[in-house]
Amino acid sequence: MDKSDEGCGEWEELVAAALLGTERRREGGPAGSPEALLDAAAVHAVRRRAGLRPAEAGPRPEPAPRDPRPVPPEAAGRRLAQLLAGRSGPVNGGGRRGTAPDLTELLPQWLAAAARHGYRSPAALVPALLDAARARTDLRPQALALAGTRGLWLARMNPDWRFALRGGSGGTGELPEVTDRAAVERLWQEGLFAERVALLGAVRAHEAAAAPRLLMTTWATERAEDRLMFLDSLRVGLSEGDEPFLEAALGDRSRNVRATAAELLSALPASALAGRMAERALACVGPEGVTPPAECDAGMLRDGVVKRPPAGRGERAWWLGQLVEAAPLSCWRERFGGLGPAEIVALLVAAGDGWTEELHAAWCRAAVRQRDAPWSRALLGPASAPPAAGPGTASLAERAKLLETLPHAERAEWVAEFIRAHGLSEAFQLLGVCVVPWAGALGRAVVDALDTARDAGSYPWSFSGVMGLAERCLDPAEAGRLEALTTAAEDLPDAAPGAAAYWAEAFTRLVSTLRLRAAMLAELAPA
Repeated sequence: MDKSDEGCGEWEELVAAALLGTERRREGGPAGSPEALLDAAAVHAVRRRAGLRPAEAGPRPEPAPRDPRPVPPEAAGRRLAQLLAGRSGPVNGGGRRGTAPDLTELLPQWLAAAARHGYRSPAALVPALLDAARARTDLRPQALALAGTRGLWLARMNPDWRFALRGGSGGTGELPEVTDRAAVERLWQEGLFAERVALLGAVRAHEAAAAPRLLMTTWATERAEDRLMFLDSLRVGLSEGDEPFLEAALGDRSRNVRATAAELLSALPASALAGRMAERALACVGPEGVTPPAECDAGMLRDGVVKRPPAGRGERAWWLGQLVEAAPLSCWRERFGGLGPAEIVALLVAAGDGWTEELHAAWCRAAVRQRDAPWSRALLGPASAPPAAGPGTASLAERAKLLETLPHAERAEWVAEFIRAHGLSEAFQLLGVCVVPWAGALGRAVVDALDTARDAGSYPWSFSGVMGLAERCLDPAEAGRLEALTTAAEDLPDAAPGAAAYWAEAFTRLVSTLRLRAAMLAELAPA
């Protein structure tokens, strides 16, 4: 008899015994008591659900590699379990979040603080950590770093966690030593794309000049999309040593590859491409005025200038902007008789010709690309000036990029002044580039602006984004100053109905979140 038929027969006997009763089926039946019947049914139910008959156990997996990092203190481990569970306060009607902190928003901060202390995850929490990383891609780098070698070990056993193996280890858990030339060459030739990207990054970090040398060994046979990704990875550690490789890439058969190579070369002020762009830009712009190029010649095309403008843009303005943004900012001092960035920008504004907007925007892109703080300051202008007071300054996204080139303290002071002058409604993007936690003048400016908005009877829901950002970024030391704002007052005559209660609720949640963040940091501190 077939074994599957035999299994079906045993199951039918158990069903009959359950229907007739064990007393009537005792003799010769499969079970002599109710307890034995249930035990037998449990065994067969597992077999049936598995779809397989019992077989010999497979080999026991090798133990997880040892992770020498310490686990966090016990209280911090309990906090991590709470954050991974994501238990937050109930959401009120109308989408209001109540007064309880949002634990899911605190998890990234816990992970970042744990990384600074060099901790590894408690073993029992690694599965939950992998589940959280699977659900939230923003958590993956820090979550996988905390999970460490044990997390990779577990990921090989569960298909739901295979994403962890694609994050740079390619499923092996380790890259070869970058000094082992044979192993590096073998993985570069035979590895999966994710493994090769991770290997290129490791080689780049060890010796910057070795990355383009490795790329050159297979460059001619790579797919266009892969060439683009590999080329983009050279942004980290970009230096003059990359110029020969990038200059050769200007002749690539892919337009996107050519454009990326030109962009990288323009970020090297001493490169030959930057010199060619400077010569073209200086011929177009000077104290006497602006004369955009009349055509886009073959040399411009090879150096990455895109000939066809987007809809709504004129050709000559489009070409002018590309030339100016790729030219080294240092070339303009001599062209303008020794003037500095601020004087050149002022002269541009005073001229007020039809090319002012295009030229200002191109200089902004150049300052961001070349990380030039003096030019960024000149193009930003005073924080107290109205956002639309000068050419190109109406774009807050552009201002945010310029701010990122400034030192952290100067960046925070500029944004604080902007908030004092214009309030919070226009500052959301600018706050996003400030270093966390917001302390000192910036923290005080945010708290004062929230208080002013509440007292003015402003529509409270329009500040929910800033409130959420403040919960994650405000210095916990500001909780004391905010305590007085948690009491609900009467609605002002012109305020939205229920605004006072909303503000009190939001401030209560903000204070609770700041205090919880302070407790988290204290728990993570080594004993």
